[in-house]
Order: sequence, then structure tokens, then C-alpha cells
Amino acid sequence: MLIRKAEITDVPTITEIYNEAILTTLATFDLEPKSVEERTAWFRSHDERFPILVAVEEGKVVGWASLTRWSDKRAYDVTAETSFYVLSDCRGRGIGRKLKEAIIEEARRLGFHSLLARVTETSLESIHLNEEAGFVHVGTLKEVGEKFGRLLNVHMMQKILD
Repeated sequence: MLIRKAEITDVPTITEIYNEAILTTLATFDLEPKSVEERTAWFRSHDERFPILVAVEEGKVVGWASLTRWSDKRAYDVTAETSFYVLSDCRGRGIGRKLKEAIIEEARRLGFHSLLARVTETSLESIHLNEEAGFVHVGTLKEVGEKFGRLLNVHMMQKILD
């Protein structure tokens, strides 16, 4: 498996992976699938400071991770939110772990001080993976989202970089 910076040509597959998560998981609170055009705008909102990485196996993108601006207020420029998604039939093979490690290393290289992750209470694998990567639970937002007929809590997790 290769992890590299995402390219504009990866957007259709990134969209497919994200839409699968929208439709079948509680990992994202988006409710409607995104168009390639919408995800292209999202892609373009990322830059060298807030990169997107992809995991590639046998020439196919099977997962992605990103650093996203936490807030448009300048004082938060030392903080980024991390996200990662893996194609469903590729989960459980360590791809998410490798993407998380790679995006943390990118954050270190870019000089970030604090990383955040919002994780739905039901995403036990994501909670575990974030904990393994050194993220700690710093709070719970109670019943902040509704999906699939359920009100859901979101755990805030944080990693302070050295």
C-alpha cells in the first residue's frame, strides 16, 4: 500500500468512499450523498497547510485522510481536525491506522500543535484507532446529531503534538 498526497483525479473515488460512509455508517453526520462537484470544491478548500492523503492499493484509492481548518479565527491556526475514511470492503486491514499515522506525521511536519477528532459514540473502531494514535477523550457533545432515527453523542478527542 502506498500513501500519497491526493490529486484532483482522486476526487471521484474520494467521493465514492465518503458517500458510502454517508449512506451506511454513523461516522459522518452528512445525510445526503455528495456530488463530485461538491467534493471538488471541498478538495480545493484544502491546500499545502491542510492536505488530503490517499491510500492506494494496486492502483486504486481505497481510503483517504485529511487535515481541516478547525476555525477561521487566526488564533486556531495551530490546530487542525483530522478525518479518515476507508472503503468498506478494505476495512480491518490496517489502512485506517496507516492513514491516521501519516496524517499525524504531516501535521508534525507542518508545525501544528493540536489535533482534534470528532468521533460518533458508536464508532468504536475509530475511537480505538484514535486512542492508539495518542488521542485522548476531552469531552462529549450530548445528542448533537440525528441520523438513522437516533440522537447521537460525539466524542471530542485531542492529541497534543510534541
